[in-house]
Amino acid sequence: MQSILTSSYAVHFNHEAYKTLNKHLSRSNYSKIFVLVDENTHEHCLPIFMAQIDGEYDFEIIEIEAGEINKNIHTCTQVWEVLSELNADRKSVLVNLGGGVITDLGGFVASTFKRGIDFINVPTTLLSMVDASIGGKTGVDLGALKNQIGVINQPEMVLVITDFLKTLHERQLQSGYAEMLKHGLIQDIKYWNRLNTIRNFDKLDQEIYDSIVIKNKVVLEDPTEQNLRKILNYGHTLGHAIESYFLDSEDDELLLHGEAIAIGMVLETYLSHKLMGLSLNDMHAIKTAFVKRYGKKDISKNDIDNILPLLKFDKKNSHGEVNFVLLKTIGMPVIDVTVPSDLLKEAFAYYAE
Repeated sequence: MQSILTSSYAVHFNHEAYKTLNKHLSRSNYSKIFVLVDENTHEHCLPIFMAQIDGEYDFEIIEIEAGEINKNIHTCTQVWEVLSELNADRKSVLVNLGGGVITDLGGFVASTFKRGIDFINVPTTLLSMVDASIGGKTGVDLGALKNQIGVINQPEMVLVITDFLKTLHERQLQSGYAEMLKHGLIQDIKYWNRLNTIRNFDKLDQEIYDSIVIKNKVVLEDPTEQNLRKILNYGHTLGHAIESYFLDSEDDELLLHGEAIAIGMVLETYLSHKLMGLSLNDMHAIKTAFVKRYGKKDISKNDIDNILPLLKFDKKNSHGEVNFVLLKTIGMPVIDVTVPSDLLKEAFAYYAE
């Protein structure tokens, strides 16, 4: 597959990814190469990755605990301290080998350590391949509030190696697939329709490539999310609030990111119908597609009462207003839409029907 060029780096695929990495390492003269992993990628992905490295280098492996609950400033402090103890300097590089938690947190750690060292993203989950590792967003959660602390900073390169998907459970693959479905909804109805015909995840290389192309096109036009890039947050205003609530709830099972965003997209599809004129047929078709793939989460009135106040922390908000991304039609999003509060509860009722 042909590499995808961004404004400052490239996304390389499979064999070409390893080939490009080896060339980069041979000419960069890094003082040390650090690889950030969690316990899962340490066991399942690191041996595969290291076997493809040509040459002798000074590698150090840093392991953190897996899971969104560990994507916080405390974990960053631990990684910064390990980097210092292992004599990392400004000529070191951090390779982030893992899912969205690893690439988000690792990118932030690298961007702030000694005011910035190089980092390379090697996403190992479907979610991180099509979303988290692309576009330069780095950061961590503040308590249960998603991605409140971070910077936009670009990696040296992104290496998409689809063999890593074989290490994932079905639920993790479905979580990442939600972001791909989102790309179809905001940009390409043909892509959306094609994704809805796929049930077997054995061969997704072309669809992954197409998703990255869609995201990269948007990011190139608006790298710092002043306008157009906001469309990538479709489903995320309510989805992130739902994810944060269940992340912080002791009584409920955690929702994966894509599962929460899938709910958010159903809710915001209802709002799109009410406020933007999205057709009734499209609204029902979108809901049916998501419920068929992800099932339906039982969200009680008490849950809703606790979820809605979290909307005030959404990063798209401005001047005290909660701003939504909604759809006029599939492939035609509208940014910065304010929504009457009564419609929010109507949207949850529609989801529950």
